[in-house]
Amino acid sequence: MNRMISYVRKDTWIHRLSGVTKLVFFLLWCITSALTYDTRILLVMIAVTIAVFVMSKTTWKQVAPVFRVVLFFMVLNVAAIFLLSPYQGCEIYHHRTVLAPFLPGHDLTAEELFYLFNVVIKYFAITPAIFAFLVTTDPSEFAASLNGIGIPYTAAYSVAIALRYIPDVQDDYHRIKNAQEARGIEMSGKAKLTDRIRRTSSIIFPLLFSAMDRIDVVSNAMELRGFGKKKRRTWYAHRKLAAADILVMAGTAAFCIFALVFTFHDGDRFYNPFV
Repeated sequence: MNRMISYVRKDTWIHRLSGVTKLVFFLLWCITSALTYDTRILLVMIAVTIAVFVMSKTTWKQVAPVFRVVLFFMVLNVAAIFLLSPYQGCEIYHHRTVLAPFLPGHDLTAEELFYLFNVVIKYFAITPAIFAFLVTTDPSEFAASLNGIGIPYTAAYSVAIALRYIPDVQDDYHRIKNAQEARGIEMSGKAKLTDRIRRTSSIIFPLLFSAMDRIDVVSNAMELRGFGKKKRRTWYAHRKLAAADILVMAGTAAFCIFALVFTFHDGDRFYNPFV
């Protein structure tokens, strides 16, 4: 069965990095992307994340379905911003350049388009990093690394289980979808978009019940084995931080600090090309 977002063992320098290193990179990247609206910084971040994505040898087939979902929500977000706040960009950049009339009270302005452009590239600055993190991180090694930096092993193990269940949930989704199609319910691209959305919603409850069954089985098995009774445990997949890990974390921290200082040096996190 084709699994999309799941760990795949490959021989790349990104796969050889510690799970903690990748987590630090991911968190710092998300924080920086959330705080800055400087277009120049965001474009550099996009270039870096795409380079990481390519070097991790992640195939487009693995991430394409999930990327379509991200793209769908991105379009909804942009449309909602424009409909609810059509002149938010004008307020941010203290300028108003009307390009064309659109709807009553919704003139198309250069400032609003530039603001929406920044919203869009924020998605592309983060999404490849999420995909690279998920497909290059061994859940067991990641849990061991988290425990190695002081996080309780019960919490670290919970994270590992969550990462391991991503492909299992995908399998359940495809299994339920195939069962629905075998009953004559069209859920492919041949059906209308509204019909596919409505019919796909019928998968949610079986998927939820299947996930709850898995949770019950795993929790009972862990309780029978006395999980969490002792303060410490050993790890089979533990990996110590190497020189490459230190270099990547230091480089990421340095870039993020520079990006935020560059963003806020004039007291405003928005890059304004209209002044």
